[in-house]
Amino acid sequence: MISLEDRHRIVQVVYEAQQEGARLHSACEVVGISLRTLQRWSAGDGLTHGDKRPTAEHPIVPHALTAEERAAVLNVANEPRFADMPPARIVPMLADEGIYMASESTVQRILRDAGQNKHRTRSKAPQASRVVTTHIANGPGQVWCWDMTYLPSKVIGQWFYLYLIVDLYSRMVVGWDVQATDDSQHAVKLLQRVSLSEGVHGMKHKPVLHGDNGSTLKATTVLAMLHWLGVKPSYSRPRVSNDNAFVESLFKTAKYRPEFPTTGFASLEAAQKWAGEFVYWYNHVHRHSGIRYVTPAQRHCGEDREILERRHQLYLSAREKNPARWSGDTRDWSYIGIVTLNPERDSIAADQLRQNDKNPIAA
Repeated sequence: MISLEDRHRIVQVVYEAQQEGARLHSACEVVGISLRTLQRWSAGDGLTHGDKRPTAEHPIVPHALTAEERAAVLNVANEPRFADMPPARIVPMLADEGIYMASESTVQRILRDAGQNKHRTRSKAPQASRVVTTHIANGPGQVWCWDMTYLPSKVIGQWFYLYLIVDLYSRMVVGWDVQATDDSQHAVKLLQRVSLSEGVHGMKHKPVLHGDNGSTLKATTVLAMLHWLGVKPSYSRPRVSNDNAFVESLFKTAKYRPEFPTTGFASLEAAQKWAGEFVYWYNHVHRHSGIRYVTPAQRHCGEDREILERRHQLYLSAREKNPARWSGDTRDWSYIGIVTLNPERDSIAADQLRQNDKNPIAA
């Protein structure tokens, strides 16, 4: 909005330019307004009272939430279990309990009006990045991603090393380990445990294991173990940090949890205890935004279809009770069939879906 003082100055400059021979249309373009705006300011009271939008009265629609309903939404959003969650996670969790209070956007507006419209954890706003196409998974056990990250200790210069293996399709952490040294033998033993727990020996099609170009993950002993297990290795492009985005995002989630000690871990046992608790929370409690806000464990064992269908039916019922509060379709709770590792084009996923449709016919 342009203040009343600036309006007078702009109008004066434009008309002075017209007296010097300039066209009104061209003069208005130079100062950043349209000719119609100049005419409206000059003809009405735009140069007397200024912009009336700040003082305009906006009628309250009949189907808007009442003051009591807004207070109830705010109280629920500030419960201890929701204190570090955004509305996008709060609403699905309430839906799983059979409770629908308002849409995500409405909850966001209520929090904004209450001065709580910000990240409710220590995480930072995500930044867009360019990605590339690699592997596609339409079920658990097809593509795994793994990496290692540093965990600080209370001793300056000393670090602990967290190894994680996550399933691309379900986002479930299928294996983890924390050690005091960065050694390929730790990675080999982790691969052995995960292969036993996930039943790799009985799989007809062995999974792909994607990682970065770190020396530990590309060590000869690690490659030998992958070859013996029948697991195909896959690596990120050199000097490209976003080729393993799923694991990098998981590490960020871990290090921005409220329980993560910012001053460092006191011992290796403390780091291992924290890692075990985090993995349990991530797999069985955390509603993941990339899989329609179900837990990775629910998706890994195939429970997400039924959960998403119940949410869809709940939303349809809520819209039938108060149709005026809905301007269009309900939220999309459809099942996510395939997941791509760093997709570059939607056509890659479309081709995979068409291939999946052909396989039952051919069989």
